[in-house]
Amino acid sequence: MNKKLILDQDLLKLTVSRLCQQLIENHANFSASVLLGLQPRGIFLANRIAAELGKELKKDINLGYLDITFYRDDFRRRDTPIVANETQIDFIIENKRVILIDDVLYTGRSVRAALDAMIAFGRPAEVELLVLINRKYGRDLPIEPKYVGRTVNTLESQRVDVGWSEQGKRKDNVWLVNKA
Repeated sequence: MNKKLILDQDLLKLTVSRLCQQLIENHANFSASVLLGLQPRGIFLANRIAAELGKELKKDINLGYLDITFYRDDFRRRDTPIVANETQIDFIIENKRVILIDDVLYTGRSVRAALDAMIAFGRPAEVELLVLINRKYGRDLPIEPKYVGRTVNTLESQRVDVGWSEQGKRKDNVWLVNKA
């Protein structure tokens, strides 16, 4: 297996900081905006974004976790059952500006499922997408992020591996991995 480092721990921290500055430019004090991290892996990035925004703005930012398991279009096509994650949204999203957060955007199918799942909690005024890694090739649906940490040209034979210390990794790193 061949691996190439895309973002190391220091560059990842800088990227998260830049994404937060872009969010502040567009959402000011976040009085009408909320963050939703997509389960399971988008929540690690969402936690970091919310923490940094909270420090910058000196206030708590509404952050929720959205499980998309039962909204996926491949839910019934798997050989083994999918284990659902917990949805935690303890605020109203009706008429709010929602920022969906995920680690990697590839085909767009997870984002489509997130849009369906989110509607169960109200109708937002606006929905934006923030991703750490935007895989440039391989999109199945016409979905594009507004906020991007890094755009990476990938082949179908490659995957992006995001490792967070919260997952037990020694360091935060993002790798481009060639599948064998």
